[in-house]
Amino acid sequence: MAAISIEQVRARVDQDWQRIVELLSQKVALRSISAQGITREHMRRSAEFVAQELRKVGVDARVVQSSNPDGTPGAYEVVGSKIVDPVAPTVLLYAHHDVQPVPDASQWESDPFVATQKGDRLYGRGSADDGGGIAIHSGALQALGQDLPVNIKVFIEGEEEMGSPSFIPFIEAHRSEFESDVIIVADSGNWAADVPSLTTSLRGNLDLDVTVKVLEHPVHSGQFGGPILDANTLAAMLIASMYDEQGDLAVPGVKAEQPVGGLQRDLDEAQVRADAGIVDSYRLAGTGSLAERMWTKPSASIIGFDAHPVDGSFNVIADATRFRISLRTAPTQEPGEAQQALTDFLLAHAPFGAQVSVEPLDTGMGWAMDADSTAVIDAQEAMEAAFGLPPVNKGEGGSIPFIPELKRIFPAAQVLVTGPEDPQTNAHSPNESISLSGLRKNIVTEALLLSKLGQK
Repeated sequence: MAAISIEQVRARVDQDWQRIVELLSQKVALRSISAQGITREHMRRSAEFVAQELRKVGVDARVVQSSNPDGTPGAYEVVGSKIVDPVAPTVLLYAHHDVQPVPDASQWESDPFVATQKGDRLYGRGSADDGGGIAIHSGALQALGQDLPVNIKVFIEGEEEMGSPSFIPFIEAHRSEFESDVIIVADSGNWAADVPSLTTSLRGNLDLDVTVKVLEHPVHSGQFGGPILDANTLAAMLIASMYDEQGDLAVPGVKAEQPVGGLQRDLDEAQVRADAGIVDSYRLAGTGSLAERMWTKPSASIIGFDAHPVDGSFNVIADATRFRISLRTAPTQEPGEAQQALTDFLLAHAPFGAQVSVEPLDTGMGWAMDADSTAVIDAQEAMEAAFGLPPVNKGEGGSIPFIPELKRIFPAAQVLVTGPEDPQTNAHSPNESISLSGLRKNIVTEALLLSKLGQK
């Protein structure tokens, strides 16, 4: 089968454009918030809608309810396939249909569940994360039509925003429906709306609960203060001991890495400061490029701290406190190894001999792209053709633990992480949006990529 031309793809995407925008608009309106119950009717409706849209582009999609590891009912998943030739390569297309909650709709400039176009952007919860991923897959399959040269399998997940508890059991129970040569995970984004990127790496993650105890019970700060430091202060000392004077995490055994595939362009500090809302007086911590600090070096955050509120506080020395550390690990470090290294460090650095205990919690492996794989090379060529610019390598500081799990289950598969987001998307935040011009180019990219993969 001859490869389809880029002119044909663009013309077909243009012809299909109103359907694609309408798909996104209807998806936003479904309010598929998994945090409100993955087994509830609104999540089933969302899955049925996605299955229906995929059937329109030739996929024999259906909704299957997963089971949690404990056997209880799980999320509504969408699976299906389109087989064009038993000997052709097989590509698994992944996205998720659940979305983040909207805690305060007053922070939005438009109704978060009514898709609203302003200029080049379509606003609404899930417009990008990950309605955009669904739209990319749908648009690319429609653009290729009868010229599709690869077999397609799809998995549109219903609980990604909840940590995917039934993801691995579901795949292991339906292994034949996911077996593939290439896996395209459309849940990330580009350097900018008009600058393409493959996601080259994801950090791993782990959590620890740390308890610091100094007294058997609280005592009066006026009577005993001085030689006895309160547990909150001791915890702060312990936390501070993890860092060197430059603000780099300095825990032996917790590794740092360089950007995967090489650093082609560093992050812009002014943009990072603006995006994060950093106060003017704050100097960014750490050394090295901003990219490696945010993508491939470890970072620790205190995401919870048990202390008496300021309101109603009184003059006692806190006897004990507990805090939770969330550690993002370098892409290729085994998280259990980092968890043990951090545990050993905290126990060895108990301030003034205070009692320190550590409870290890969940871990998730990071991921690094194989920059030399044929799928990566094909994807880079497709991106440059669709965007008119070569792609810029882009890591992510966050974690998607199921990607390394997919590699574990299907070690021969090549994994590509793409997606509809850009720095203005505001995924998980008020005024989430997707660039429509960027979406169009992403659809053209995936169609060209599928065509290239079929020529191998």
